[in-house]
Amino acid sequence: MRKHVLRSGIRLVMENIPTCRSVSFGIWVKTGSRHEPASLNGVSHFIEHMLFKGTDRYSAKDIAEVFDGIGGNVNAFTSKEYTCYYAKVLDEHLPLAVDVLSDMFFRSRLDEEELAKERNVILEEISMYEDTPDDMVHDLIARAAFGDHPLGLTILGTEDNLLAMGQAELKAYIDQQYTSDRIVVSVAGNIDEEEVIALMERHFGDHPNTKGDIQAARPVFEGRILTHLKKTEQNHLCLSLPGCSLDDQDLYAAILVNNALGGGMSSRLFQEIREKRGLAYSVYSYHTGYTDSGVLTIYAGTAPKQTADVLEVTLGIMRDVVRNGLTDSELAKGKEQLKGSLILSLESTGSRMNRLGKNELLLGRHWTLDELLQRIQSVTQEQVRSVIDRLFTGPVAAALVGPSDDALKALGGTISLT
Repeated sequence: MRKHVLRSGIRLVMENIPTCRSVSFGIWVKTGSRHEPASLNGVSHFIEHMLFKGTDRYSAKDIAEVFDGIGGNVNAFTSKEYTCYYAKVLDEHLPLAVDVLSDMFFRSRLDEEELAKERNVILEEISMYEDTPDDMVHDLIARAAFGDHPLGLTILGTEDNLLAMGQAELKAYIDQQYTSDRIVVSVAGNIDEEEVIALMERHFGDHPNTKGDIQAARPVFEGRILTHLKKTEQNHLCLSLPGCSLDDQDLYAAILVNNALGGGMSSRLFQEIREKRGLAYSVYSYHTGYTDSGVLTIYAGTAPKQTADVLEVTLGIMRDVVRNGLTDSELAKGKEQLKGSLILSLESTGSRMNRLGKNELLLGRHWTLDELLQRIQSVTQEQVRSVIDRLFTGPVAAALVGPSDDALKALGGTISLT
């Protein structure tokens, strides 16, 4: 891995993978839904869409035809803490991909007519999402966990917010958030690093060297219980606990606890709820780390008449983790599972580009693969016990989307594991 700071102040991180014939290239911006005021919730995602709608040099159709014409892919996504615009192309087409994507990034027209059309596209996206209760419940659990903090808001935003946003609001947000110190360019694949530096200086070096003054408030885990009654065949249930931040020394211990709890087919939740009792088709858990906090979330989808049983079994498993921790076998198996998934995830230029961009943007540092493997391997039972005591002994957030919330009502308004 090599890092270079362009004359604009934008950071460039690169990894040469000579065994590939492709290159993945991403522009990362440290802004997402957690940086938005409530009145502008959804603006980061709206901007992401609009940067594909044309510049003075390339129309929206031109952009699509350029990448289709070279057999490449171009796309973008918005998360809670960052936005990424990326492309994957054959190594010989990297200069063209950088030319088009940088023009989109810096010189999007934000045309009012296109803005009106894209606003309607996002409203349809929101409607589609609301018709998918197993997705919807994950936004509801974020609000149950973090309340009115921006981490509890949706990435897509609301209809009222979108209808109130125009060209002026989008431009003002870009000027405030898309500053040099919040932008990282990452490249991974079959590259000549000196040629890439020259290419990026040409396209990114003249951007004004600006700095933002944006402070993201640290969230407080609130542990609410929220329900959204909806006519569906299943109840979609989530439970959440506080998690670890991306630079927390206990991050890998928390991930190992999550893996034993519901991170795979051999996990306690999957084996007990699906395999042994047949109460759910889909049941799993995951850990999400943010720059200053984190969350561990469990999901299960089940029939309304079985929801109380699923909830009882889930809480019983969680309480057993609090009482007895993980077995030596679970810890050893979890380490191998985590190391394997880490290594396998790095077998494409896209995943390596993502790793470079996120690490530089959110952490400002890069662990080698050997260092990461060592961090995982060195997790002890004492560290696992410590992280369980820290994360599992506070309030538990709960969210349910479905036709009946009787199971959550029976809990009396609070959930405790101790």
